[in-house]
Amino acid sequence: MGTLGRAIYTVGFWIRETGQALDRLGGRLQGNYYFQEQLSRHRTLMNIFDKAPVVDKDAFVAPGASVIGDVLVGRGSSIWYGCVLRGDVNSISVGSGTNIQDNSLVHVAKSNLSGKVLPTIIGDNVTIGHSAVVHGCTVEDEAFVGMGATLLDGVVVEKHAMVAAGALVKQNTRIPTGEVWGGNPARFLRKLTDEEIAFIAQSATNYSNLAQVHAAENAKPFDEIEFEKVLRKKFAKKDEEYDSMLGVVRELPPELILPSNVLPDEHKAK
Repeated sequence: MGTLGRAIYTVGFWIRETGQALDRLGGRLQGNYYFQEQLSRHRTLMNIFDKAPVVDKDAFVAPGASVIGDVLVGRGSSIWYGCVLRGDVNSISVGSGTNIQDNSLVHVAKSNLSGKVLPTIIGDNVTIGHSAVVHGCTVEDEAFVGMGATLLDGVVVEKHAMVAAGALVKQNTRIPTGEVWGGNPARFLRKLTDEEIAFIAQSATNYSNLAQVHAAENAKPFDEIEFEKVLRKKFAKKDEEYDSMLGVVRELPPELILPSNVLPDEHKAK
């Protein structure tokens, strides 16, 4: 930082200090009418009562998600941005390789009207789409819950079953293996094809790979992020066709290259 830069920094520092001093003075003059804002720091993992979340070291919990209380998240699973998993009055179990996508809500019920205890159990390699609500129910291995679907207390989604996007599945409904249910209230639509069943497993694998990229990005220190910004700016407006006419070869820095397992198909073909 040069002499001019240091001078500007110093002026900015004293302006901020002056502003804080004026705020404190104004607060004293207000006396009993003084309002002081209380900031509550967001905690991705939070205890409740005597229960604490248990998250496998290879799982990804995105910043901005909330995993609260008696929650178990298995190996290779991913809890995406804006999700809430609230295990306060009962427990939540998430298996291995499962993805719960952005803004989804997973909660529990202490019991239903007949007294049955209703934790939420989500199996292995399950995909739960964006903004889904899963409440006091069971989703078995390699099942699929579409975006915006709602599963009410006591629902069971069997292995290789699919809940369509936007569906409302009523209490105590069981969705059998190999079936697609949709609508409000949800009802049987058709059987799944072999290709669709294979897609469910592939979807879980894709999200597991993608979660590793997000986890690595979120772990980067500030100086590395700023360095990559400079690199992106430098390489943003390079025209490969024009460069080839000039005989110029510009290799993309390794810091900007995505892992091959998350690249779109057209890039893999290259």
